[in-house]
Amino acid sequence: MPRAAVLGSPIAHSLSPVLHNAGYAALKLEDWEYTRHEVTDLRSFLETVGEDYRGFSVTMPLKFDALQCADIVSERAELIGSANTLVRTESGWRADNTDTEGVLGALDELLGESQPTTALVIGAGGTARPVLWGLARRGVTHVTVLNRSDRLAELRPLADALGITLRGTTFTENLLGLARSVDLIVSTVPSAALEGHLSQLAKAPVFDVIYDPWPTPLTVHAAADGFATVGGHIMLANQAYSQFEQFTGHTAPRQEMLAALNNALA
Repeated sequence: MPRAAVLGSPIAHSLSPVLHNAGYAALKLEDWEYTRHEVTDLRSFLETVGEDYRGFSVTMPLKFDALQCADIVSERAELIGSANTLVRTESGWRADNTDTEGVLGALDELLGESQPTTALVIGAGGTARPVLWGLARRGVTHVTVLNRSDRLAELRPLADALGITLRGTTFTENLLGLARSVDLIVSTVPSAALEGHLSQLAKAPVFDVIYDPWPTPLTVHAAADGFATVGGHIMLANQAYSQFEQFTGHTAPRQEMLAALNNALA
């Protein structure tokens, strides 16, 4: 029986099984199974896992370990510095980062045919890295990173490689003027981190990577002012489509997978 699974810790909350198993059902891949495993030592797990496992979705805290454990690394995973996907190949485990496609899918839904050049990214953690990749793919060339501490040096090599000019700022700046000056806003931080700033920040189209609970306070405020919004569930679905295709070799049934995710979140 070919199998796949999501790995991480904690893992009980993961909705990846919902997405992948819905895909198997839609394509009548009745011999496929997708599960979850609580894992903190990725290398030891990979050394003992059966060959029936064709691939793994990798979540925190293992995304950096996945890169180190891989025999082959995709260009985008190497560029971003972490991996959320491991695929078994004849040459060993191949690491990829499909969070990039997750971000790009969410941006495509948010922006449509518009051509943004400026963006505000809230937060400078691990998720900011695939966000920069997706923004670059959509033509953004200038990004302001809003964070409570200065972590711009961590992102600058990636931004330089992507052709993005970075500027850093903190919550003491004129947030209203900043939000009004950009083409879109991407928030990568928990909603609680934005309390007290929502009315100033919600002045442009918003992609909020949070998906549970949805809608988030930031997207509620933005929508009330007439701006388009999209949530992290669209990112989650889009990163899973690519994983599904790499694991199974079949085109992902996107409509059915997204419907299953929406039902799980309802």
